[in-house]
Amino acid sequence: MDEYFSRSEALLGAVGMEMLQTKRVVLFGVGGVGSWCAEALVRTGLTHLTIIDGDSVQPSNINRQLPATQATMGQPKVLALRERLLTINPEAEINALPVYYEAQSTMDDVRCTKEAFDFQLSTFDYVIDAIDSVAAKTDLLLCASRVRGLKIYSSMGAALRFDPTQVTIGELMSVQGDALAKAVRARMKKLGTLPHKKIRCVYSMEQAQRCDTRGSLMQVTAVFGCTLASLVISDIRRQCTGKA
Repeated sequence: MDEYFSRSEALLGAVGMEMLQTKRVVLFGVGGVGSWCAEALVRTGLTHLTIIDGDSVQPSNINRQLPATQATMGQPKVLALRERLLTINPEAEINALPVYYEAQSTMDDVRCTKEAFDFQLSTFDYVIDAIDSVAAKTDLLLCASRVRGLKIYSSMGAALRFDPTQVTIGELMSVQGDALAKAVRARMKKLGTLPHKKIRCVYSMEQAQRCDTRGSLMQVTAVFGCTLASLVISDIRRQCTGKA
């Protein structure tokens, strides 16, 4: 498979590629953002990826979600996506779990520890959050922040935007102008707890548009996903070279 990832190795170097191929990533949510993140990681050379999402492919997914085609209607998204990813790298270990991450009603440490254990978060190097639900997203971020050594990257709101050039990166507690980030922080405040570590987020500086439904476009959601993937890849490069 070396030839397939030679362009990745040209930038990351042999040590970087070896590290990328040993890292373990778990991705929650494979919709308009998460599906493109998964593809970017696997195309770059990641070989250990777990994808988690309980949803199935719907007609309204066609305009922006990677696993959504006429041929995959009604299929679990993670299974359709796994099949595609294995056509890119048949040697990759792609674990697909067709389940939702369920939020807990309370956020005490015992409950968080159990939730982390349920998904074996401690066995991963990176957790990527592309969940839409405020409750589930908040719970995951709080639980993951309690796992030592686990790095966390999270997507904020990609819907209701047109301009991919306004997608950027920031720390969760400092993100401004994003309704989802605001809602997550408000829920954390209500629960009386904060993350145990900083969480880097992908968000848009563009003001959300008014829309009867939560309209979204691939040119924005895909950039969110690829930016999430870049955080993992850049962190691996930094570990190898000391460069950001």
